[in-house]
Amino acid sequence: MRPTQIDAAVDIAYGVLIFLAIALIATLENSRIGIAFGIGVFVAYVIHVVWKMARFDPEWMTQVVEETVEQTVGETVEQTVGETVEQTVGQQVGQQVEESLEETVEKRVTPQVERTVEQTVEAQVGQQVEKSVGAAVEESVGKQVSEVQAQVESVEERVDRRPREDQVEELIEESVDKANDDRTNDEDA
Repeated sequence: MRPTQIDAAVDIAYGVLIFLAIALIATLENSRIGIAFGIGVFVAYVIHVVWKMARFDPEWMTQVVEETVEQTVGETVEQTVGETVEQTVGQQVGQQVEESLEETVEKRVTPQVERTVEQTVEAQVGQQVEKSVGAAVEESVGKQVSEVQAQVESVEERVDRRPREDQVEELIEESVDKANDDRTNDEDA
């Protein structure tokens, strides 16, 4: 047999095995067996194709490996160099900018900001405190006066409802007279 006939027979055999795997997956109740068989056939077919490609084109494997290595090394070098440069430049520039900015802020901005803030705060807080305290005191005193007035009125009402001394004496006299009358009526009867 010639190599091309062997390759054709192997390809047909793999096709039959793949068809058998699909049939097993579709018909068996426990499809795990069919799936496992199908995966095995597929892996074997991939290995066969790689072997065939390497046999007919020996440069193919070398070229694929070379491209893969080149791509991986290129990405790794690019990423590593990029990160290193970015980190180094970022640190140096960041430190210089930070130092320069701190000096400028301390010399020029800080004194001016302090004066402006102090003046603004004094003016606004003074006015606000006067308004707030005045309103709060007014409101608090008003509430307390209202409460005291209500208590005084309540006490006056209670005092008005109580009998005066002369009324108490009259009630006592009436009660004593009534009791005496009741006794005399009881004795007469």
